[in-house]
Amino acid sequence: MHEMGIAEQLAQIAIDSIPADIENPKVEIVNLRIGKMAAIVEHSLTFCFEIIVKDTPLEGARLEIDFVPVMVHCTGCDNEWEVEGPVFQCPNCKEGKVEMLSGREIQITSIELV
Repeated sequence: MHEMGIAEQLAQIAIDSIPADIENPKVEIVNLRIGKMAAIVEHSLTFCFEIIVKDTPLEGARLEIDFVPVMVHCTGCDNEWEVEGPVFQCPNCKEGKVEMLSGREIQITSIELV
């Protein structure tokens, strides 16, 4: 389960981003952007995150996840579209030469303190 490693990294990044001048910080929400191709199982990530953040300023914080669609660009005809299935073939020219624009990211967009 790679969600444990991801949860550890997210927790460390969030803790490191809390301003040092805040006394007894308490994080309420960690806002995330996760691409649909990042292969993250939401409830597994949440479960792992809850375990890792125990006894930290993140304890009790909830993850708010914005799932990012898989967007690709056809290098042959310059078409861009959202991929909804396992086929990466341009619906316009039927070529398979594509570059991924989004869908693999895992980002903390913000943290909200109480």
